[in-house]
Order: sequence, then C-alpha cells, then structure tokens
Amino acid sequence: MRSNHLIKSLLTFIILTSLGCKQHTPQQTDDNNMALGNPSNASKSLLSANNYLIDHKYYIESYNRDKAEPNWVSWHLCLRDLGTTDRLNNFRPDETLPDGWYEADNNSYKRSGFDKGHNCPSGDRTSTTDANSATFLMDNIIPQAPNNNEHTWEHLESYCRDKVKRGNEIYIIMGTYGSGGTGKNGFATVIDKGRISVPAHIWKVAVILPDGDDDLGRIDESTQIIAIDTPNDNNISNNWMDYVCSVKDIENSTGYNLLTALPLSVKKALEDKKFRGGN
Repeated sequence: MRSNHLIKSLLTFIILTSLGCKQHTPQQTDDNNMALGNPSNASKSLLSANNYLIDHKYYIESYNRDKAEPNWVSWHLCLRDLGTTDRLNNFRPDETLPDGWYEADNNSYKRSGFDKGHNCPSGDRTSTTDANSATFLMDNIIPQAPNNNEHTWEHLESYCRDKVKRGNEIYIIMGTYGSGGTGKNGFATVIDKGRISVPAHIWKVAVILPDGDDDLGRIDESTQIIAIDTPNDNNISNNWMDYVCSVKDIENSTGYNLLTALPLSVKKALEDKKFRGGN
C-alpha cells in the first residue's frame, strides 16, 4: 500500500509539473494572488467600505464602494492559467457585495463612451469557464477609454502572456487613481447617473521571473519588472512603452505601498527600476 501511494504521488507531481503547476504546502506563497503584499492595507470590514478586500479566488482586489469599482486588483499569472476557454462576455453584478451597496451591471456603461475595462483580463484566465467567468464580475471593471483598453492595454496584456508562454510567471497588480477621463464621447468624471467614477490614470506593475518554486525567495534586485502609468484618454499612444515609469512613481501618485512582502533592500531596488525592453 505504501509503495502504491508513493507511485501515485510521483505521478501527480509529474503531471502537475508538465502543466506548469506547482505543488504547495499551505505556508508557500507561490501562486498566491496577493503574494507581493496588500498595497493599501485593504480589509474585509464594513468600516473599510472604500478599501474593501475581496478575494474572487482568481484575483484579489481592494474595492471602493463610493466609486463602484476597484482601487486595485492583484493576481498571479502562470502557464496553467492559459487554456482554451472562450471569452464568456457574461458581465454581471457581484451579488456578494454587502447589503445596500450599489451593484453595477452590464447596462451601467451603456452609451457612456467608455469600455468596460477589465483589471484582471479575461485573457489571463482561460483555463476554465469558472476562471474566465470570474473576470466578468463588474467589480473587476473600470470605465476605460476605448483606445486605452483595446490597443495600449491589450498590447501589454498580450506581451505578458507571451512571456508566460516562454517559461515565465508573473505577479501583477493594476489600479487607478485621479478623477476624470476622456472617452469617445469626451471628458467625464462619472457615468451611470453619477454612480461610477471615471479614473484619470490607469497603472500596472508586473514582476516577471522564470518558472520555479519559492517565488518570493527568488525575487532579487535583478528581477525584471514593468511599471506603467497611462492617462485614461482616448488619444493615448498605442505603444505601452511610451508610459513606462517606476514603481516609486506610482506609489507617489497613489499613496500605496507596493511590494511590501519583499525584503526592504529588494523592494527599494525594484521600486526605482524602469523597464527598458528585452526578453
């Protein structure tokens, strides 16, 4: 019986490894969607309604009740997240929000001039229908200028997925700040009869490392990192490299404290780096 158990365990390890997966103990942070830290100290308390922590299993977010959208969303991307599931487009309210909170729905952005812009993208969660469906909850969505969403942002998302297909994994956090953006109908600070705020800036940080285990232990001063900050403007450049900045720039603009799970010396080194391109 013991030898059969060992054989089964070995076979399981081989299968998981071939799928780009890892075996974990509960203490390991690998694949944890918020492994790099909680930038705003969001909590699941009704006293933190505008910094409310929600774990949607496939991503984690800080939700803002008064803005009816996330402050930031954090997730991990590896090969096992990429499959053959079609884009579901089932935009819908998050009915698990606390009682009395406004729930945006599929009609909330109608004729607004802004796209329903994903934070955690549909394309990053194609392994199962449940994973893809989770990205269409409206509390993963922001009013995003169409050219920003469909070109600049899509190009960066595709770049990250290509990195994963070439043997990497990525820890990603995306968020917004400021008030007012310019969609195809012009400038606006709110949509949906004033119930949803339009952000002025949309930012992302992606920490890229080769596939492996002990992820936090492998991140050091030489780890590749991308930070961008884009205006929420329909006249934006299609080239996301035009908006490269540092993590420190984003922290200064948002007041958040990013990468807090890393050793202080590593955090400081990565905060000041600017992506210059390359593989």
